[in-house]
Amino acid sequence: MTTEESVRDAGTISLVLTWIVGALHLSSAFGLVGLVLLHSGKGGGVSDMFGGSVGATAAGSTVAEKNLSRITVVVAVTFGFTTLVLGLLLA
Repeated sequence: MTTEESVRDAGTISLVLTWIVGALHLSSAFGLVGLVLLHSGKGGGVSDMFGGSVGATAAGSTVAEKNLSRITVVVAVTFGFTTLVLGLLLA
C-alpha cells in the first residue's frame, strides 16, 4: 500500500465518520427539542398560557417526570459531545 492510498483511505474514513457523527448530532438536536417541550412548566411561562398550570401543583414529581429528566440529560450530553467531535473533525 502506498502513501497515496493510505491518505485516500484516511480521508474516506474521516468523511464517513463525519456523516455518522453529523446524523447523530442532528437526531440528538431534534430529540432534545422534543424532550424539553415534553417537560411540565414550572409556572409563569408560556405553558401557563395554554393551561399547563391546571394540574401542575397537584401532580408533584412523578417517576415519569424523573425518567424524562434523566433521558433529557443523556440526550443533552450526547448533543454536547457530538458538537465537540464535529468541531474537531471539521477543523
